[in-house]
Amino acid sequence: MKCEESGKGWGGIGRRLSTLLAVVLLAGCASTATVEERHPDDPWEGFNRRVFVFNDALDRAVLKPVARGYRSVTPQPVQTGVGNFFSNLGEIRTALNSVLQGKPGNAGIATSRFLINTTVGIGGLWDFATHMEITGREEDFGQTLGAWGVGEGAYLVLPFLGPSTVRDTAGLPLDMYTDPVTYVEDDKVRYGLTGLRIVDTRAGLLDQEELIRGDRYSFIRDAWLQRRRFEVSDGELGDDPFASDEFDFEFDDADFDDGAFAD
Repeated sequence: MKCEESGKGWGGIGRRLSTLLAVVLLAGCASTATVEERHPDDPWEGFNRRVFVFNDALDRAVLKPVARGYRSVTPQPVQTGVGNFFSNLGEIRTALNSVLQGKPGNAGIATSRFLINTTVGIGGLWDFATHMEITGREEDFGQTLGAWGVGEGAYLVLPFLGPSTVRDTAGLPLDMYTDPVTYVEDDKVRYGLTGLRIVDTRAGLLDQEELIRGDRYSFIRDAWLQRRRFEVSDGELGDDPFASDEFDFEFDDADFDDGAFAD
């Protein structure tokens, strides 16, 4: 049976929640092929694939259709403003984690970006700081743990949230507590903002799904791990693999064996 796309983690809390969400809910249909040799970074692959299928069912039934509707009815300037708003809130997390990692320069940049975009940028809807060429690196507590020497741990797919590692999962609570949305007292407003963030992030990933080839689970895992290691090392592993439309991932040939998807 050939795996077909069903009709942007969770990465993650951001970010990639975001990010990953983000990212995350890029889960498509998972391969049913027997895993003959375990990936060294994915010792819990059996469990992870089951969670992947669960996330995919949720994505197909709810999130993806809503994201498509959001993108079709929301003007592009509004979508950009929504993305800028939530990105601006993330500057608080970046500033704190930059301090914890001993990066005062990046902390200052993040603080400047937050102040500029919150005031001149009208609550963060307009990324005025980038127009001023004030840019830095995003940081979260998972990256801070990496800077402190904590090992990455095994790859882990979280229900609802998507790709992660043991180290990044341990950093999620602090990331949550540094998110201003967490402190919104009105439940309806807080849930509404959280939902809007998830839908906006998912909408931003719709086009990227066309780049997925072969075993979708393996593709997303390897791509996510490569990008995450780039972030934790501050680019010391080389160029950002997502900096252009021509991704260059290192996958095993078996991941692209069409025979693995045949009945």
